[in-house]
Amino acid sequence: MERLPWKKGSKPFIIRIRMAKGDPKKPKGKMSAYAFFVQTCREEHKKKNPEVPVNFAEFSKKCSERWKTMSGKEKSKFDEMAKADKVRYDREMKDYGPAKGGKKKKDPNAPKRPPSGFFLFCSEFRPKIKSTNPGISIGDVAKKLGEMWNNLSDSEKQPYNNKAAKLKEKYEKDVADYKSKGKFDGAKGPAKVARKKVEEEDEEDEEEEEEEEEEEEDE
Repeated sequence: MERLPWKKGSKPFIIRIRMAKGDPKKPKGKMSAYAFFVQTCREEHKKKNPEVPVNFAEFSKKCSERWKTMSGKEKSKFDEMAKADKVRYDREMKDYGPAKGGKKKKDPNAPKRPPSGFFLFCSEFRPKIKSTNPGISIGDVAKKLGEMWNNLSDSEKQPYNNKAAKLKEKYEKDVADYKSKGKFDGAKGPAKVARKKVEEEDEEDEEEEEEEEEEEEDE
């Protein structure tokens, strides 16, 4: 495998680690061949250069460029890893599913988590990228959005972050109203159920948003 060039003195390479939320027994999500490739690159760099920080944007770019130039034979190792992980995931989900009774249906009346500033930015520019680049893949759209966002100054990001903050304030008020439902029924049961529902849906929405954001910022 081609050694990726890491620059000394660059910003530290930060890997976001999501803490376990919700059901701790829920199987770990399956990984793609590309995800295994990136993981291997990270481990290789950490082993060879434990003290050298990595520029995250450069790391992602180099991984993407290297992956595109790799032959099918070179990728086959990671394809096999992904297939094996899918088998593992499907097996674990099969065992997990019956006990959980399937994925819970979300309450349509529950407040939906507000988007982040980055998500608002993506919603605005995704259509423009698609219209100016007919046939562009989802992965390349995500990559362009991530690069565009990373190249913005703090002042340019501010309008999106300000709007996200206002939406968050409204969301918190809506959540408070939602949680208060049932409190006049003479029992704490309904209110408790409402609180539990919104907390569970918060976790699911946050996980989905983090996964999408990681794909668009990191790919």
